[in-house]
Amino acid sequence: MGCSASIQHRDKKTSNMSSKKTYKKFNLKKQFEGLLSEDNFELVEEDLPSVGDGDYLLESLYLSVDPYMRLYAKSWLKEGQKMMGTGVGRVIDSRNTHYPIGTIVVENFGWSTHLKISKDEKKSAFHWKHSPDVSPSHALGIYSLTGLTAYFGLLEVCQPKSGETVFVNAAAGATGSTVGQIAKLKGCKVVGCAGSDEKVKYLKEIGFDGAFNYKTADLKTVLKELCPNGIDCFFDNVGGDLFEAALKVMNKYGRIAICGSIGVYNEKDLDTVKGPLIHIDVLSKELRIQGFMVGSYVDKYDHAVKDIMSWVKEGKIQVREHVVDGFENMPKALIGLFTGNNIGKCVVKM
Repeated sequence: MGCSASIQHRDKKTSNMSSKKTYKKFNLKKQFEGLLSEDNFELVEEDLPSVGDGDYLLESLYLSVDPYMRLYAKSWLKEGQKMMGTGVGRVIDSRNTHYPIGTIVVENFGWSTHLKISKDEKKSAFHWKHSPDVSPSHALGIYSLTGLTAYFGLLEVCQPKSGETVFVNAAAGATGSTVGQIAKLKGCKVVGCAGSDEKVKYLKEIGFDGAFNYKTADLKTVLKELCPNGIDCFFDNVGGDLFEAALKVMNKYGRIAICGSIGVYNEKDLDTVKGPLIHIDVLSKELRIQGFMVGSYVDKYDHAVKDIMSWVKEGKIQVREHVVDGFENMPKALIGLFTGNNIGKCVVKM
């Protein structure tokens, strides 16, 4: 990624090879079916890998926790393989002049306390040397997967115009809260929903024009009240009943970005889940519905990160994090995403 400055800490903790001879990781013990459980994960301890010419070894500082881990584990992982995910870590051993000890790096750590990067290993799309004016944990959220997802899903897929109404569900999460704030920057009216009164309060604090608790509100009624001129852009993280309710309030030529479907991720058998009848609304209103993956915009990452960084520095975007302490709590952190524990980006601090 384009933020290429590096920082180095030369103290007793980082100037020499870590005294630890082993590292820990979480493997997928058994595939997810229905609600997540700590029994789905297995904590494993192994010897630290040796560092050869051109290699370097990272020790994680923060690891990211994201809903996609629940969805894609079944297609991306086999039982016994390490859980996927991004992390930010410090170089603790190096035989690579480009990555001296102390350099902070963002990479695909997976659920692991350490990661060796080999000389000829292909770097991930999210690889970058950490910029000294950026919080390390922010490199996993607002300046990485969640921030970029919000940026491209809203600006590339929905393409909102000033004065239009944007609706975001799961709006108190890392992605949804960023979508709403970017939409406000673009001159839009923004309405969001979340799963608690505390989260609704937070949405209003960061500038949402309207917000409601979807667990207690009548969805169709509240959307019409808060969006009297209809919805032009809908950023959907949830699916299910929220999608159907929003569909009824969409304006002609409205645009819908499908970012996720967390509302059905915990279903035991997704093949049996029935969705809403969308054809009548889509046809009569000539709606455009587009699913998207942030990896499709990799050639635009640098520009997006520069935009987001400037907005954060200028105070136009507020960043909130839900920090869970301790690597051993990775499973609990992921489970908590599906029970509504977090406001903002969830990260685990080592």
